[in-house]
Amino acid sequence: MDATLHTLSQLDQDHPIETIARRRVFGDKILFAEVHLAKGCQVAPHRHESEQIAYVVRGKVKWTLGDPGTPEHREVFAESGTVVVLPANFLHGVDALEDTLVIDLLSPPGDMGVDSQKDRAH
Repeated sequence: MDATLHTLSQLDQDHPIETIARRRVFGDKILFAEVHLAKGCQVAPHRHESEQIAYVVRGKVKWTLGDPGTPEHREVFAESGTVVVLPANFLHGVDALEDTLVIDLLSPPGDMGVDSQKDRAH
C-alpha cells in the first residue's frame, strides 16, 4: 500500500440510516470514519469483530455497553472530548442526544454496526 492523502469534504458521503451521514477511508488494517449523528439517531446494540475507538468531537451521545445481565452492562454519556474504547465483539449501541460528530477508528476495517440497520428507519 502506498501513502495516500484524503480531503474529508471531497469524499463520498453515505447514509446507512436516515439520521447518519458518514465518510470513510479504508486502510489495509484500519478504517477511519467521520460520522454525523442527528439528534434522535439510534444505532441498535450490535457487535463486530473489529476493535473500535470512538472520539466524540462535538455533541452528546448515550452509549449502551455490554450484554444485559453482565457486570459490563451499563449506560454512559459521552460529550465533546470523550474517547470510548470498545474491544472486538463487545456489545454496544448509541443514542444521539444532540447533533453529534464522532470520529471512529476500527481495526481490522470492515462493516460498522450501523451497516446492519440499513433497511430500518431511525
